[in-house]
Amino acid sequence: MADPSSYRPKPGQIPDSPGVYKFRDEHRRVIYVGKAKSLRQRLANYFQDLAGLHPRTRTMVTTAASVEWTVVSTEVEALQLEYSWIKEYDPRFNVKYRDDKSYPYLAVTMNEEFPRVQVMRGHKKKGVRYFGPYAHAWAIRDTVDLMLRVFPVRTCSAGVFKNAARTGRPCLLGYIGKCSAPCVERISPEDHRELADEFCDFMTGRTGTYIRRLEKQMMEAADEMEYERAARLRDDVEALKKAMEKNAVVLADATDADLIAVAEDELEAAVQIFHVRGGRVRGQRGWVTDKVEAVTTGDLVEHALQQLYGEETGDAVPKEVLVPALPDPVDPVQQWLTDRRSSGVSLRIPQRGDKKALMETVQRNAQQALALHKTKRASDLTTRSRALEEIAEALDLDSAPLRIECYDISHLQGDDVVASMVVFEDGLQRKSEYRRFQIKGFEGQDDVRSMHEVITRRFKRYLAEKEKTGEWADGEDADTTEQLKDEEGRPKRFAYPPQLVVVDGGQPQVAAARRALDELGIDDIAVCGLAKRLEEVWVPEEEDPVVLPRTSEGLYLLQRVRDEAHRFAITYQRTKRAKRFRAGPLDEVPGLGETRKQALVKHFGSVRKLRSATIDQICEVPGIGRKTAETIAAALAAAAPAAPAVNTATGEIMEYEADEADGMPETTAGPSGEPVTAGAPDERRGQET
Repeated sequence: MADPSSYRPKPGQIPDSPGVYKFRDEHRRVIYVGKAKSLRQRLANYFQDLAGLHPRTRTMVTTAASVEWTVVSTEVEALQLEYSWIKEYDPRFNVKYRDDKSYPYLAVTMNEEFPRVQVMRGHKKKGVRYFGPYAHAWAIRDTVDLMLRVFPVRTCSAGVFKNAARTGRPCLLGYIGKCSAPCVERISPEDHRELADEFCDFMTGRTGTYIRRLEKQMMEAADEMEYERAARLRDDVEALKKAMEKNAVVLADATDADLIAVAEDELEAAVQIFHVRGGRVRGQRGWVTDKVEAVTTGDLVEHALQQLYGEETGDAVPKEVLVPALPDPVDPVQQWLTDRRSSGVSLRIPQRGDKKALMETVQRNAQQALALHKTKRASDLTTRSRALEEIAEALDLDSAPLRIECYDISHLQGDDVVASMVVFEDGLQRKSEYRRFQIKGFEGQDDVRSMHEVITRRFKRYLAEKEKTGEWADGEDADTTEQLKDEEGRPKRFAYPPQLVVVDGGQPQVAAARRALDELGIDDIAVCGLAKRLEEVWVPEEEDPVVLPRTSEGLYLLQRVRDEAHRFAITYQRTKRAKRFRAGPLDEVPGLGETRKQALVKHFGSVRKLRSATIDQICEVPGIGRKTAETIAAALAAAAPAAPAVNTATGEIMEYEADEADGMPETTAGPSGEPVTAGAPDERRGQET
């Protein structure tokens, strides 16, 4: 590991001008390429205290052994040079496109004497007209097969063409009417080129002319009682309409645009692009991006633009590019696109109308692509095994944690505090064993105390279930597994302990979870936490976190577990909040709509705080007059909760809400502090529905 101060440039050496810089390792390999409006300010960020750097950036600067730069005149030149160097050196710490394959295009070789329609990949050639890209080559072949009825352009290879010309016999397509057979001179070179031009015109969106022409010819043939010819023309019209249906109109103004959407998490991002030409979606492509460095959505958009248009010129760059976030700064990128097109290019975020609706569709595709990528990665048995082994090694466990439980706390400014418990066994979700908890022990935003409470409650249930089955030793009790099941054969709610408890948070939450287990006398369950911002793994009683490599399958699994716990918790919290709003006292106020209800809750933070507010304070909320404020205050006073019940024997307040998570019966606090059953058990399980 190199010390960045050993190769840091001396003060005054770095120019204060636009440029591109390269970090090299000890073997002189380029490991990172970047651009900057001011090289001096940008490079200074890399040589600050290592503790203040993002983990990925910290890894990069400690791997590097030198830095060098090239000064350019403008930011546009810097953008172009950065793209060229990334393509040339393929630096390991730059954003990687995992699916960097060449997408297929429908190509018409207008540079040949007899133009040919074919599928093409790779670099574009001069004199060839391209349409697409398409997600799959079979989609191109389906479209071409439909259109060859009307535009029988040559599709055969050079070898087949020469062999047919030598023998004087056309190929099968020539016999069935899907090729005009220029190889045997059934059509002149001029007429065949005109046919290819019409094919290209149709593909560019000028479809109405050909449809109307064929329909007119069909009617003329029918009037002349040439019914067979009329039937063929009818079938040609249907074929063209069917080909058009494959690319439905999405923008009524016949816009040429590319729409780019990004779905991301801390480690990866999916980029989806829709190519719209003449108002129709002509192609789609996408990548899964490995976030090797700390990048924003705008940075990802900039990298996608470089990938898309770095080698394109002219009409291949559309007039309009719609994105979810703009690069910072945006002017150099827009000027770079304009230079490549040789005319103006609009780079913007759609705000309304059809374009915004289409962008939402592209965004959904990006989210599905990221989810599918994660699913494929998680479904591989070898990958899951490696992930569990990496976790065991990083946390110094005796064996791989085959059962992992993760806990997360969710609330809204201290109200509706809930917790979630999700279970992964052998690296896969066990949704039937998910649990939800309501936290009612105290008020306020205290995730640490909430974590201590939920861990305590969960493992108290585990100890209770274990005690019911009786103690066993040395594996002598063969019926233990059956004893841990209920009457219907399902596992009891908290019967099985995990090998690893993961909490969503850093050192304080980990310490709280470990303390709860220690208080219960449980010392054979490992605990760790995963902090969101830097993806660091914290373990109890350690001052420094465990930093797993970015490419670690173990880190990826922990991240999936943590994200699932967060999703399950926030879904439950939102459900409770929605129920509270629907059934709250504000619903009883006449004339108070949803907008003003939300404004009141947002202003005060909760209905509880609103109830204690004065009329003058309520009037401070926009849209609330004094008369309405008096009505609200009266309604809240009338709906005030009743005083809590008091245990006459001990004087203790009896307040305890039913635990929805573990299905335990509603209880109250008894004289000794132990829960006392107050009703029939709630048989609902905390699983996701």
